[in-house]
Amino acid sequence: MSDNQNIYVLLTDTGTMFTKLIKRITAAPYNHASLALDENLNEVFSFGRKCANNPWIGGFVEEDVYEGTFRHFPGTRCALLRLQVTREQFEAARRVIQSYKDEEDAYGYNLIGMFGVLMRLDITRERSYFCSQFVAEAMKQSRIHLWDRPSSAVTPNDFFQHPAFEVIYEGMLYDYPLLDQSRLAGFQYPLQTASS
Repeated sequence: MSDNQNIYVLLTDTGTMFTKLIKRITAAPYNHASLALDENLNEVFSFGRKCANNPWIGGFVEEDVYEGTFRHFPGTRCALLRLQVTREQFEAARRVIQSYKDEEDAYGYNLIGMFGVLMRLDITRERSYFCSQFVAEAMKQSRIHLWDRPSSAVTPNDFFQHPAFEVIYEGMLYDYPLLDQSRLAGFQYPLQTASS
């Protein structure tokens, strides 16, 4: 049995007005980051919308790529990044995620910190994260060291550009070949990207 495992970072662009604003500032292709524990995207976690049609209520979320926010934005584009880690790091990441799940209601969304990172300011708030801050912090807590800077200074594009990650898929989220096709059966989505 191999001592190595993979974890994944799912970067997405839903094409909403809010994400278009962020894209205008960053010029980066993706503006949301999620941590996935499997390549089939059955275990995906982030900090984001608690309610698909309300961008102002946010916190720790277990994301379902077939329902929720992604179903509301079927033109979502994505990049799936793979990172090889040790079995110990993978198990540590699973424990870290479980600790967030156990105290889900105690966490909030760090909206101020997100705007801070766009302006290159380090703004942290206790028990509050924005998406890429959470992914970076969960990795750091799992002893996966990628940067010598605070997690609050990490953007989704930093993952995309980091040489340790391998891009294994880029395109429309619902075209990702390892998704459960039976759960997508009969589902229509725009042929153009959400941001066009």
